[in-house]
Amino acid sequence: MFAYLWPIGLVILSNIMYQVCTKEVPSEINAFASLTVTYIVAAAASLVFFFVLGGNSGSNGLFGEYSKINWAPFVLGVVIVGLEVGWIFAYKAGWEISTGFIVQSSVLAIFLLILGVWLYHEALTWNKVVGIVICLIGLVFINLKQ
Repeated sequence: MFAYLWPIGLVILSNIMYQVCTKEVPSEINAFASLTVTYIVAAAASLVFFFVLGGNSGSNGLFGEYSKINWAPFVLGVVIVGLEVGWIFAYKAGWEISTGFIVQSSVLAIFLLILGVWLYHEALTWNKVVGIVICLIGLVFINLKQ
């Protein structure tokens, strides 16, 4: 059970810190300049974690692992830039941390549900359809101005 839950816990904790850190990026700094520091730190942390968590065990090593790469990490790098710069600009434009993520997550959940059915042949069940409707209703209420 722990092996099933800890990754989601890490994602939740990381997302909380991600949103707080992204909102705290100074509005005066160029978003891409800020991201260069972010990616240097991320690359260094990834390298340390690779070796500390047993990435150098076996005969492959780091460069042996690189030989297994396909297109996905390259596209993911570009996508991550879009994700992060999008959030930086969203917060600079005035999105609140309490609503921006909920709006994004709800819309994302709908698109991923459709993508899961279309590309990965996942089942579209009634409870998922009801979930989409609830998400849409929730988006209306979240964005109502009082």
